[in-house]
Order: sequence, then C-alpha cells, then structure tokens
Amino acid sequence: MNEPTGLEGAASGQGEGPQREPEPGPVLGTEPEVGSAILRVFGRQLKRCRVRAGLERAEFAAMVGYSVSTIAAYEQGRRTPPPRFIDQADEVLNAGGVLLEMKEEVARAQYPAFFRDAARLETEAVELHVYANQAAPGLLQTEEYARTVFRMWRPLVEEEIIEQRLTARLARQEIFARRPRPHLSFVIEEAVLHRRIGGRQIWRGELEQILLTGQARNVDIQVMPLSRGEHAGLAGPFTLMEVRDGRRIAYTEVQSDSRLHTERNRVRELEATYGCLRAQALTPQESLAIVEKLLGEG
Repeated sequence: MNEPTGLEGAASGQGEGPQREPEPGPVLGTEPEVGSAILRVFGRQLKRCRVRAGLERAEFAAMVGYSVSTIAAYEQGRRTPPPRFIDQADEVLNAGGVLLEMKEEVARAQYPAFFRDAARLETEAVELHVYANQAAPGLLQTEEYARTVFRMWRPLVEEEIIEQRLTARLARQEIFARRPRPHLSFVIEEAVLHRRIGGRQIWRGELEQILLTGQARNVDIQVMPLSRGEHAGLAGPFTLMEVRDGRRIAYTEVQSDSRLHTERNRVRELEATYGCLRAQALTPQESLAIVEKLLGEG
C-alpha cells in the first residue's frame, strides 16, 4: 500500500482533467503530535499497573529488558511501544489484559493520522495492488532505504518520529509471511529503479530487495519502462485492496493529503486503470531482468 514515503506522493498532472465532486467517505486527518491521545492513555495505564505491582521503574525495566529511559518514554506517551513489549508488560505486571486491549490502537498510533485507517485495512487484505511512481513502495523498502526517505521529508521530521515510522513500516512487511498468503502485485516506474536514493550502497540493497521479493510465488512486480508511449497512470499513484469480507477499497495519497475510496464506481475506475497499467508494463520476468541488469551495471 502506498503509505506516504515522501514516496508515492505528488503526482505529475494531479488535479488536471475533469473535476469530480468529493465523494463521501473517510478523509484522513493531519499529522498528530508525538504524544497522541492513545499513547498517553496507554502510558498512564502502564504506570498505574507498574505502581500497583509495587515495582520501581528500574526494576520493571530490568524485568522486560528495556532501558529506564525507554520505559519512561512509554509511560509519558512519548514513544510507541512495540507489540512484544505490550505482551511482556501485561504478563509481568499481571495486568489481566488491560494493556493487551489497547494493543491494536497503540500499533495504529505508529502511523501518520492520514494513513491509520489504510494501515488497518492492509492487515485484512487478501489482495493488494500498488502503482508507485516516485520511490519504491513502502512494502518493498529496506530499512536503510526507508530511513533515508523519511529523512528527506520536508518539513523535517524529528529523529524519534522517524524511528517510530520506520518500525511501523518494517512491521507492515509481515504481510509477505502471512498465511494464507495474499496476492500482491506492484507496478513500478522504471525511473524509480534508477533513482539512487541514499547513494549507491543503499540503492543496490533496495534493488536486491525488489529482486528477492519478486521471486515469491504470490508476488508480481512489473516495471513500467521509460520507453513506453502509452501510459494509463499519469494521474498518480494509488493502491487497491480486497479485504477478507469481500470489500474492495482504493487508497490515494498526494503530499500527505490522503483518501480511502469505498464508492464502487470510483474503485472500479482505478481497477480499470490498474489493469491497463499491468498490460502496458513489462512482464514480471522481464521486469526482474531489468532489475538484475541495473545491479550488474551499478
């Protein structure tokens, strides 16, 4: 899914052509402050459970294997605790599931507000199809590539938020190990493969990641060549999803202004666009050969 990467952002020509009335549906919000409400609530509950258990912060930190400063950040709602920590804390503090109940909402707090609903739906996807034209899709990014992309955001993002978002992005890649396996496809502009974000070493690592992921049986990666004279995707990047209950949803994002589309006619339009893109792009085998060629030359 096109989670904002600095990434699939603004599309050339966006907003040109026939204008349509905004359709009803969830328009995702703006960037929250670091200590978002759910993190503050979780932090207060965590501290309450720790005090009730008769543990000093240092004692608790030693029991769960985290630093005292990290525990303080969790209790103050300044950092997002990972799922593993929440599992540990609930057990060690004998919280009776109080902390576990907030696990899903805490996980969503890792994402920018405008991506949270999309991230939740992504975890339910049985099919996911992505068109990317600015950088490698978030689901295909290496840790080094993703960190570089986050550091390129403007206005600048604090290092603490970068690490939080990086953790969230890498966690999303668990979709590749999910059972039953979802069907995943990507159409990526050839220009993205040539763009050496982060320098030669990080760029090569990203190409290797794309090559490796593209060899999975449930993943198709196609490259839209620069030489192609016909192109159905000039209006910009998007993601299509089908979730477990059969709903089909589209996600579009430009400059952190994001929207989930659930209206069937709009989703059908983007499905038709994606079908054209796949027909116009190189085959998966040809596409991986392009990636191998670039690695050999670089």
